[in-house]
Amino acid sequence: MQSIDGVKRIKDRYREFILSRPNVVGVGVGNKTVSGQVTERLSVVTLVRRKLPRIDLPPQALVPSELEGILTDVIEVGELRALNQRSARIRPIAGGVSIGHYRVSAGTFGGVVRDRRYGTRLILSNNHVLANSNDAIPGDEILQPAALDGGTVDADTVAYLARFVPIRFLGDSLPQPPPTWWTRFRLCLARWLNWQAWLAALTPPPATPVNGVDAAVARPRQDADVLDEVIDIGVVKGIVEAELGMAVRKSGRTSGLTLGTVNVLDTTVTVRYHDGRDARFDHQILTTPMSKAGDSGSLLVEANSPAAVGLVFYF
Repeated sequence: MQSIDGVKRIKDRYREFILSRPNVVGVGVGNKTVSGQVTERLSVVTLVRRKLPRIDLPPQALVPSELEGILTDVIEVGELRALNQRSARIRPIAGGVSIGHYRVSAGTFGGVVRDRRYGTRLILSNNHVLANSNDAIPGDEILQPAALDGGTVDADTVAYLARFVPIRFLGDSLPQPPPTWWTRFRLCLARWLNWQAWLAALTPPPATPVNGVDAAVARPRQDADVLDEVIDIGVVKGIVEAELGMAVRKSGRTSGLTLGTVNVLDTTVTVRYHDGRDARFDHQILTTPMSKAGDSGSLLVEANSPAAVGLVFYF
């Protein structure tokens, strides 16, 4: 097996040849990915704006499948852009930059989604980023950069809150289904006979509010101000189910592009929000550390494909 230094030498030998191909934005050394699985075989990796089937590419755009016996690989990374600071005012905006409700400190613009009914483009992030943890109404101003980064309503409104999934906090009252006639009869009998154990068994415990997502969407003020791509990742396409050991990445306002691994699935967690309230979430994905404060709202994307895995929230 060729050493990494040997593969680097071959990469350097063909660097200009590869970089001259249309659609190519970079070249490096990495492990070959086959059918979505990372192998232990080293390869010369070509970074492209958009990955296309070989049959759709003209001959001058093709990269050989091998270079001096070393395999090649292709990874889609989108258009790589130089940004001085993700917390700066950026137009047009892409996923991975500072954003937030005008009364929220700062979070991350995760990416663009499309309204299932109307097909309109929407900005995706967390509820606590775009909807101030339920304390907002549709039409509220969304700032880029967020307030913590100097954004103001007059100068930096980039979108308006469209809708959000309400967060149900522990202690919130939940509607209880009315008891059946048979249950009411047994409760009356237990009270009349003073059967405390039976009364306790027939009285349902208070329901615990449980959440599935911390998510909200906003409607861009001007559609042209919002790009489909996510910085350092490219255009996210489709979704994929998380698996144990899956390599993932995210692009966030604070820590930029980071890589991690899914290490716990189907997680039930209690999250403490900034106002001191707690909320329970079921069926969550836990990764190795890859986020910091301000990264909330980032899209979690599979490392070796443009498919979304989840939505990051960090406290």
